[in-house]
Amino acid sequence: MMTKASKIGVIIQARMGARRLPGKMMKSIGRRPAVAHVVERVKRIPAVKSIILATTDSRKDNILAVFGKRAKIEVFRGSENDVLDRYYQAAKLFRVDPVLRITADCPFLDPLVVKEVIDVYLRGDYDYVSNDHPPYLPDGFDVEICSFSALEKIWRSAKLPLEREHVFPYIFNHPKDFRTFNVEYKEDFSHLRLTLDEPADLKLLRLVYRKLHSRNPRFGLTEIKQLFAREPELALLNKDVRALPVSRWQK
Repeated sequence: MMTKASKIGVIIQARMGARRLPGKMMKSIGRRPAVAHVVERVKRIPAVKSIILATTDSRKDNILAVFGKRAKIEVFRGSENDVLDRYYQAAKLFRVDPVLRITADCPFLDPLVVKEVIDVYLRGDYDYVSNDHPPYLPDGFDVEICSFSALEKIWRSAKLPLEREHVFPYIFNHPKDFRTFNVEYKEDFSHLRLTLDEPADLKLLRLVYRKLHSRNPRFGLTEIKQLFAREPELALLNKDVRALPVSRWQK
């Protein structure tokens, strides 16, 4: 008997052609590329049945396709600009339902945070659940989960360029058409950036990794919050980095 959790699949969005930090997916943190940290952490999410690396059909992303095969996860290659289509086609091909969206610029993603969002989705009657609308956690801990039927509805209906370049803006442009929920937290750490967009982000991520990995290779949000409480000056390293002119859930 199929259940709501039967085919939970993670689709990791990744490409090498980032404008602000080209090739960022393969930038090293410790001795491994950033994308390898994401995949390793996703593999520790308890409920996940499949993992798909969704990259583009551009030649420059061949390196990501090779990485995905070596990491023993599924690889899907699709449109570079129509990211919504890339996600939908990947979910359809691998029969994923629901779809858990993770971006590969989040190397310190916490599996326990992801599980919390999954649990809310599974317990409720929702089309879409996130923890980032509005955000409470540091940038880099963003999680979104959506039913395949809702994703298909978005794919068929979205027309605006912004709605095709990102996966879920259509939901928030048409809130009455979807049952949504945002996971909230008691404390607000959304001012912290632990995502990878610019050289300053990479510098901070490498430093945080050096400080925490030797003590606990599986460090997560708790250890990161404790580190920034002890050393608040760390946040200054990338405080001037500005997000692109779309909200965090669109990136």
